[in-house]
Amino acid sequence: MSPRTATIGAARDRPCTLVVCRGCCCGNPRKHPGTDHQWQLDRLRAAAADSGGRLAVRTTDCLGPCDQANVIVVQPSAAGRRGGGHATWIGWAKDDDCTDDILGWAAAGGPGLAEPPATLELQFIRPPGEARKRARGRGRGRARR
Repeated sequence: MSPRTATIGAARDRPCTLVVCRGCCCGNPRKHPGTDHQWQLDRLRAAAADSGGRLAVRTTDCLGPCDQANVIVVQPSAAGRRGGGHATWIGWAKDDDCTDDILGWAAAGGPGLAEPPATLELQFIRPPGEARKRARGRGRGRARR
């Protein structure tokens, strides 16, 4: 096994992880009053508890793309990462259908192991850093005046 594919310690068994933004806009009932944010988080945590360790859920402070709240990042399991999976950012994750799609995809293995539902792919967003890199790259090659 090459050093790039070696998995060390606890990372060898890392589950698919849902990182749920609960910063300034995501999860804020004043900004998104039609969404039961606590119910969504409770559903995600219950699914993780029932997964036998194949799914984990954690919350984090603001992830950045506030105009696309609620944001959930689906991080691949160790096996998913070995299968080529990368963290996938999902925006506008406010309703039960989206939550169902995320949980179904994660239960099937998540990034690198299972294809996401087509309806969920419509909600994929660029991570903030990637969007900034692309914006900076647009001006390259142009003559400066």
